Formats: sequence, C-alpha cells, structure tokens
Amino acid sequence: MRAYKRTGFTLIEMMITVAIAAILAAVAIPSYSDYVKRGKISQATSNLGSMRVKLEQFYQDNRTFVGACAAGTVAPLPPADDFTYSCPTLTATTYTIQATGVAAGAMNGFTYTIDQSNNKATTALPSGWGTAPVACWVIKKGGAC
Repeated sequence: MRAYKRTGFTLIEMMITVAIAAILAAVAIPSYSDYVKRGKISQATSNLGSMRVKLEQFYQDNRTFVGACAAGTVAPLPPADDFTYSCPTLTATTYTIQATGVAAGAMNGFTYTIDQSNNKATTALPSGWGTAPVACWVIKKGGAC
C-alpha cells in the first residue's frame, strides 16, 4: 500500500490570505483616492495660475478686465474637467477667478480662488480636508497648504 502525500491549501489558510488582502485593500484604497484628489487639485490650481497670467495680458491690451473670461479673447476660461471655472468678479481693475469642483464628481466640495493681487484662497472644502475659508490653496487633507 502506498502512502499519499497531500498537497494544497486548507480552508483556514485560504481564509487568512483573503483576510490579509482585505485589510491591505482597506488601507490602500482611501490613500489612493486622496492621492488622485491631490493630483486633480494641482491641475485646478495650475489652471487658475495660467488664467491669472492671461487676464494680466488681457488687461495690458485693453486697460480693463471687463470682457475677459470669454471665448475668443486672450483669456478664455479653461475647459471644465473635474472643476468648472468662472470669473464671479470682473470689473475694470479687479477680478476673481474661481475653480469649483464638479458636483457629480470626486472633487465635489472644493472651491479655489485667485484675484488680481495674487491672493489665493480656498473658500470651500469637503469634510476631513480642513475648515474653509483659508487664505491659501489647501492641497492636502487636514488643511495643509
């Protein structure tokens, strides 16, 4: 009679492996989600900075900010992606450019602004990211600028 050597995994070993994978996923997924949000925030703040330069060029050409933030000008608004862009304040000598997170997307709750004096502000944040308004662009959880 031959003795057979059993090989393979037991049910307990498989359950332990699945439990370890679930714990790793529970830690990794929120971290990855925050990492993706920080990348999208960088894109929005970069667009605001570029828009500020374009508005200054518009002012040099026209001696006013009125009429900027429109298609066909030197300073058109950037296309909407995870943020929508607007110019809620646009007078002859002042402006404010605003980036607002798209309501249906992951960036819902974020609002960033910049004005003619290069004053950067975060006027709205989702919970866990800090308390708005803040006189800088919040780029990390906890309110870090």
